[in-house]
Amino acid sequence: MTKQKILIIGAGIAGLRAAQVLSHASFEVTIVDKGRGVGGRMATRRFADTKADHGAQYFSVKSTIFQEFIDEAEKQHIIKSWKVSDRTHPRYICPDGMNTLPKFMAQGLDVKLSQKIVRIAHGVAFTESEEQYDFDQLIISAPIPQVLQLFEDSDILLEADEENILSSIQYDPCWAVMAKLKTFDNTITGGRILENSPVSWIVDNAEKGLTENPTITIHASADYSQSHLEENAEKVASELIASVSDIVNVEQIDTYQIHRWRYALASQRATARFLQLKNYPICIGGDAFGIGNVEGAFLSGEAIAQAIC
Repeated sequence: MTKQKILIIGAGIAGLRAAQVLSHASFEVTIVDKGRGVGGRMATRRFADTKADHGAQYFSVKSTIFQEFIDEAEKQHIIKSWKVSDRTHPRYICPDGMNTLPKFMAQGLDVKLSQKIVRIAHGVAFTESEEQYDFDQLIISAPIPQVLQLFEDSDILLEADEENILSSIQYDPCWAVMAKLKTFDNTITGGRILENSPVSWIVDNAEKGLTENPTITIHASADYSQSHLEENAEKVASELIASVSDIVNVEQIDTYQIHRWRYALASQRATARFLQLKNYPICIGGDAFGIGNVEGAFLSGEAIAQAIC
């Protein structure tokens, strides 16, 4: 009996979870991602003999099924609990970098990296580099604006209710600065959530366990990121660093890098855990569905896989 082919666009938490479940259920699963690594916004960057989480900083657990998965990852020393300042309940982090959780999930899966899908037609997905992937079922976990652009380029016509659901989803952007310091600054233990500031979050990655070198991550607020989204990156970095000078001695910054997340957080999400198109063998999911964030992405991928099974 020929195995049903599942193609997944996006190697973030949702796509990886769907792939785990479907592979275990004996489907033939391939994941394609335009990035150089798995994880999406579960991202860690190495630079100047240090490293920093510059996407998701931590996550929480509410559901039983996600807790079971996290318990197993904790046994494997992939994650640990972490007390975040201004938060009552413990959060979870990956002490070797947030990208180690998706790497853990990707073990044994068929993942194709640096491959951008640009068109879909009649059970075939075409990449920018002219690779082709056949599928019986397609799962997409990319940011919704990218999904809509792909559909437009593929002449995929949505029903009115499908269009309404997808167009209602909104994202906040985020500028992220990663800076290595010359000396430690112990004033930001547990990270600090800031209000009424260009910066919404600052943390020392050494305190999280990622590195032995003091290395801060600064996340700009949604308002600042939106209003400065297309500005020069160096100018943005200078402004964000200057705005935390009362917390960190900016003269101690040795080197820094900056990254722009255009779709950092789904600020307005779809209620359901995923959307299955009526006229195509396509499911759309990710952290823009359900409860959002890391757990929401996991639950979305789980729900899609169970529906296909």
